[in-house]
Amino acid sequence: MSLADILDPLQQPLVTVLDTPVSWTEVLGFGSGALCVWLVARQHLANWPIGIANNVFFILLFAQAGLYADAGLQIVFITLAAYGWWTWTHGGGPGTSVLPVRRTTRTEWAWLLAAGAVGTAGLTLLLTRATDSTVPFWDALTTSLSLMATYGQCRKRLESWWLWIAADVVYIPLYAHKGLYLTSLLYAGFLALCLVGLRNWHRDLTARNSRPLEVATA
Repeated sequence: MSLADILDPLQQPLVTVLDTPVSWTEVLGFGSGALCVWLVARQHLANWPIGIANNVFFILLFAQAGLYADAGLQIVFITLAAYGWWTWTHGGGPGTSVLPVRRTTRTEWAWLLAAGAVGTAGLTLLLTRATDSTVPFWDALTTSLSLMATYGQCRKRLESWWLWIAADVVYIPLYAHKGLYLTSLLYAGFLALCLVGLRNWHRDLTARNSRPLEVATA
């Protein structure tokens, strides 16, 4: 049995939404993606293996839809997921095995914004010249925003949620434009979960920062 024989059933239509067939790949990507973001919001370690499975489903889905930058992005996500998995369990420093939520530093912002601008420009040029993409700039922009957000997620930077929110605001109409209505709906759910994650991580950061004060005034 070849790889194509295994993957072909996943790309077959399961249901039809707004006269558009929805494949098993999109449904599985929907479920695993929603579960992953929910776990991230709760700072649960299982988000990383679930996220890797989600990336595999989206590689198939995006390549078929002609969103080549997003398809390639999933491979980078898998690599970053391995890094984030290790960091969340080993990056807390001496005396703790848990990585705490922190703010993004000015230096990190400078590097992230510079890398995001260069990445968006470079990917836009590449997609325009080397592929048949009909949305090269938007595909490139969401790719760069997602990579910036994933770095922040790996390091448990609070502001990574704002980057995810920015990406989702673009992703929702982009996927609807490409006929991926279920995925567009998924990213609307992601947007809501990002707001929950932002609130939860902010509470955790505030509570951790207030602990030394409580001890000092006891």
